[in-house]
Amino acid sequence: MMKGFYNLTSGMLSQGRRLDVVANNMTNISTAGYKAETYTDRTFDEVMVSRIGNKIKTPYQTFETYQAYILAPDQLYTDFSQSSFEETNLPLDFAIQGEGFFAIDTGDGVAYTRAGSFTLDNEGYLCLSELGRVLDREGNPIQMTTDRLEPDKQGALYSAEGNEYFGTLGVFTFEDNDALERTPYGLFIGEGAQVNEDVVIHHKWVERSNVNMVKEMVKMMATQRVLQSAAQMSKIYDQVITKAVTDIGRL
Repeated sequence: MMKGFYNLTSGMLSQGRRLDVVANNMTNISTAGYKAETYTDRTFDEVMVSRIGNKIKTPYQTFETYQAYILAPDQLYTDFSQSSFEETNLPLDFAIQGEGFFAIDTGDGVAYTRAGSFTLDNEGYLCLSELGRVLDREGNPIQMTTDRLEPDKQGALYSAEGNEYFGTLGVFTFEDNDALERTPYGLFIGEGAQVNEDVVIHHKWVERSNVNMVKEMVKMMATQRVLQSAAQMSKIYDQVITKAVTDIGRL
């Protein structure tokens, strides 16, 4: 009977985490460059087998014969697929066509993003608002004297008159995007960044979030139903245990 409580509780915790991820995706549907996440879980047995192997616990019991339905978190998968572009006509907006990320000096290290909605800080450096300065291909911040630009398709930034060159937007790729770690601010950190010299940059455009609202709504409704079912079953277990304890106490 108590095993059922553990199974239900782990299920509710897992569905709660899944609901948090779905809610975060839906919240960021209008965030430029945002990449959707997917939460996955596994049974406790599967986690143990993946970590220590299918070792015998007792002479009579192995992971092959013992069944548990307690759920444990597995991974958060990020969908790095490119989304559609949206024209903004803002002079400091850029979108990457193809693979790669803009590099941002956050002050605590370099982080990467597909969000290209930039601004100028008080010192004239190109920056991602409140997160850090944008870096060029050499890893240096880009300082400009104007926001009136005439960039080329490779991200080289020239003044509208063509007489000033400010730098070239750095776009970096990784051998395995799945190895990147997402920060609380929606940026990514990782090792082994390489400059993408063949990238195409669209000026006055941004990449939209790749969140599919219909799919997220379906996930949300399914998760809520599972949570409600588990909560109802927990009440039934509680009633059965209460009745059993009460009746046994009368004997």
